[in-house]
Amino acid sequence: MAALEKITQLEEVSGKIYASRPIDLVHLSRQSLGDAGLEAEILRMFDQMVTTYMSKIRQSMDFDETMLNLHALKGASAGVGANNVAILAKAAELETKLAGKLSHECLADLRMAVEEVRHFIAEILDE
Repeated sequence: MAALEKITQLEEVSGKIYASRPIDLVHLSRQSLGDAGLEAEILRMFDQMVTTYMSKIRQSMDFDETMLNLHALKGASAGVGANNVAILAKAAELETKLAGKLSHECLADLRMAVEEVRHFIAEILDE
């Protein structure tokens, strides 16, 4: 997938370090000012949001709707520290913009990253 490779190269050049966890918990802690209750609520809301965005992305046949949901997924993921999802959503945006549609491979990569994040959230929240 050329778009993902380009994004990965750009991220490496800019000095981004990929977290070994699906969510950067240090980033999340900073965002929530260290409030564990707020972190848990953010994770619950994020879990619902990514599920909704992925559903809309999978079902969308409209270019603008796909781009809107990819952009929202990218922003929400970056906000909580789900860096791999944010990077893949960014790559999907670029691919969709260049090719006019989202490839099955790119969608599968994004879905896998989202499922990994959702599983990680479930483990953290003990659900």
